[in-house]
Amino acid sequence: MIVRRLILVSALAVAVLASEGCAALRGRDPLQVTVAGIEPLQGQGLELRMLVKLRVQNPNDSPVNYNGVALEMNVQGKTFATGVSDAGGSVPRFGDAIISVPMTVSALRMARQAMDMIRRGGTGTITYEMKGKLNGTTLNSMRFRTQGEFDFPATSTGDDDAG
Repeated sequence: MIVRRLILVSALAVAVLASEGCAALRGRDPLQVTVAGIEPLQGQGLELRMLVKLRVQNPNDSPVNYNGVALEMNVQGKTFATGVSDAGGSVPRFGDAIISVPMTVSALRMARQAMDMIRRGGTGTITYEMKGKLNGTTLNSMRFRTQGEFDFPATSTGDDDAG
């Protein structure tokens, strides 16, 4: 019984790896994903909800069909917000589409990020990462990842002003 399960799991793993290998052999370029907008949503209790609109650009010669989206936003290397959507559609070949994903930030995560900022004195570089996937209509899910940083400026105390 255990041997049969191991064989089944191994066969499934080989099939998944083979399908991913075929996608790589086709020379598929990665999707370019940016945040196009954020709108507030009604939260529940101790959570913040927002609708994140992603602009997904497809630099490939074939459309990307999807049926479901998962998204995670990390700030300073820690999970900040997560979201999923059962939306489906297509990103056209050499085209783009806007995909909306409702996301949730818990009060605990917000407090943790605020405490980290206080420890750093409220200034410095903030690193962020957004990663997710468009669930393919078959086994061909497309993963994406983008990251960057921005400087949090020091607050002026007015001591620098020459009067």
